[in-house]
Amino acid sequence: MKKINTFSSIDGRKLLVEIFRELRYEKQRSALSTLAICWRICTYEKNIRRYVQKDVEIMHTLGLFSGSALWMEEILNRFYFSTINSFVYFGAAILLVLIGVRRFSEVVTNDIVIAGIGFEALMLVLMFIVMLFTPNEDISFQGNGDNNETGELLTEIGEISRDFAAVILQLEELGKTLSEMTDSQKKMIQSIDDIAKINANAVSPNPEMLEAMKQTNLALNDFKTAIVSLSESVKTLNKEEIEFSVRKEVERFLVNQVRQP
Repeated sequence: MKKINTFSSIDGRKLLVEIFRELRYEKQRSALSTLAICWRICTYEKNIRRYVQKDVEIMHTLGLFSGSALWMEEILNRFYFSTINSFVYFGAAILLVLIGVRRFSEVVTNDIVIAGIGFEALMLVLMFIVMLFTPNEDISFQGNGDNNETGELLTEIGEISRDFAAVILQLEELGKTLSEMTDSQKKMIQSIDDIAKINANAVSPNPEMLEAMKQTNLALNDFKTAIVSLSESVKTLNKEEIEFSVRKEVERFLVNQVRQP
């Protein structure tokens, strides 16, 4: 159960307005009945659950004078000021009509005119009293205004945070897309480099291939030289063998000639 010190506090004033609205608009009580119940609650009533469904306990009552002043500020002036103002204008209009008719006709007597003046004076006094107890909006609903402003501020902050989070998500997705595009571009560039190297190697061999070809040419030249040397050696060997064979044949011929008688 919520406890409120008195109805003159900010929470008490807000509660009093809520009580009036519940009685007048939700429970559909008459204006006079609503005013009477609100006056009773403002002056000496503590148990408000008899009239409205509010789980609130009032710790201290305001009494006749303070409660009536609060009742006039928060109920009568706040919700019935326009009605009282209308009665003032209505009394002024009646008074003007009575005075006008009295000037040109004897139908309206002086007593009726005095009664009209008295009614208008009564309405003006009532207007004076009601305006004297005009509620201070800064005091009455300061807490409520602060809560409303805080709520609105929190709502705006929440909306800004939500928009900011959405923007961050979009930026992250954009960053991922850019990263993927960068990777694809790198792969494409690498492929182009490989193709360029292949084309360059096809058009002009690389230095390693040229060096290998040079070494191969040198090896071939050495091999050719060895073959030439081998051929000369073979030729020399064949010549010596032929000479040896001829020498052997000559010797054999000479030997045969000597042996003959």
